[in-house]
Amino acid sequence: MTKYKFSRNDSVQFIKYMGSKTKILPFVIDGIEDIYEGGIICDLFSGSCSLSGALATQAQIISNDIQSYSAVIAKAYLTDWNDETITSKIIIDIAEKYHYEHYSSLIKKYQYPENLNLVSFNKIEKLNQDLINQSFSSKWHLFTKYYSGTWWSAEQCTWIDSLRKAIEDFKDNPAYNTMLGSLMYAMAYNSQGTGHYAQYRDAKTISSMNDILIYRRKNIKDYFTRKFDDALEKLPLKANILNHEVLTLDYLDCLRNLKKATIYADPPYCFVHYSRFYHAIETLVLYDYPILQHKNSTIVKGRYRDDRHQSPFSIRSKVKGAFSEMFKLISDNQSSLVLSYSDTGMIAFEELLTLANTIFLNHTITYKSLDHLHMTMGRKDDRDRNVKEKLIIVKPN
Repeated sequence: MTKYKFSRNDSVQFIKYMGSKTKILPFVIDGIEDIYEGGIICDLFSGSCSLSGALATQAQIISNDIQSYSAVIAKAYLTDWNDETITSKIIIDIAEKYHYEHYSSLIKKYQYPENLNLVSFNKIEKLNQDLINQSFSSKWHLFTKYYSGTWWSAEQCTWIDSLRKAIEDFKDNPAYNTMLGSLMYAMAYNSQGTGHYAQYRDAKTISSMNDILIYRRKNIKDYFTRKFDDALEKLPLKANILNHEVLTLDYLDCLRNLKKATIYADPPYCFVHYSRFYHAIETLVLYDYPILQHKNSTIVKGRYRDDRHQSPFSIRSKVKGAFSEMFKLISDNQSSLVLSYSDTGMIAFEELLTLANTIFLNHTITYKSLDHLHMTMGRKDDRDRNVKEKLIIVKPN
């Protein structure tokens, strides 16, 4: 058999993502090349879709993740194209018109003037945050109401809403998902947090206040324009012909509907749920004014969606069963598997390897290791830590 050799293409980065495989893609793709014999590659937990971005022009991809924001990023990589009828200026002009009509008066009350002291700054923060209690007559006000004074200022939120409205005017444009991805990028790089949306920072010192102010004074429009212009240049001028598919299914439902394929599985490694870290971009995509999580009749600080997904791979009592079900379905349909995991996961790697050998009876199983600096995105006191990234590689005999 001739071994497939994929090029390691760089793709546009839309979000900061905990656990992203972007930096170790050559290692992951090496594992896929060991067993790939053509046909479909299924990215079962696609997340920020780095694999889809790398292989978009080289193989037929099924990109699956239960989170809707992941589907948007996957489509930006796999199915979007540039028909040359849209520019960032067209989108910005529509957003500016909407913003002027609905928010030009409101934002004057929520500014951060120069030479603030800590007390005055926190009063303005609280004023921003209290917009959660205000009623709005405009249709596009979700972020202004829900998130002002959290990861973004009220003014930034009004621009997120205005740009989201403008983008929706181009729902049928072939670059629609690239537009949404570019807005996700602007949100990530204007956020006063560490790149995720688990909890925003409070200003407890002059130093933390000054750091937050750096982000409060950034411009959503500028970041959107920069990213969209860059992404648009990289889009093909016609639709991809590889019949890619983008799904938002539970991993078991995806596997039940899947015929023989090469499956790349990168499930969560740790006890925290991705829906807690990325609920804000999920809400950006759905734009559904969700019920927010409450504790003791009070909205929790993180302003999480009440319906956010809980993965069994992040629950110690369920993780072994989750792997067992996944392995069994892959074994039954005689698919190949490349599984990413680490030596710091919810289940010991040796136990995981034993489980694989128990279930994949008619398969060849090998594994590879790579020393890797894993970014925690501020989840712990250490912003990164040394781990051994592991690949379990399974191929039918």
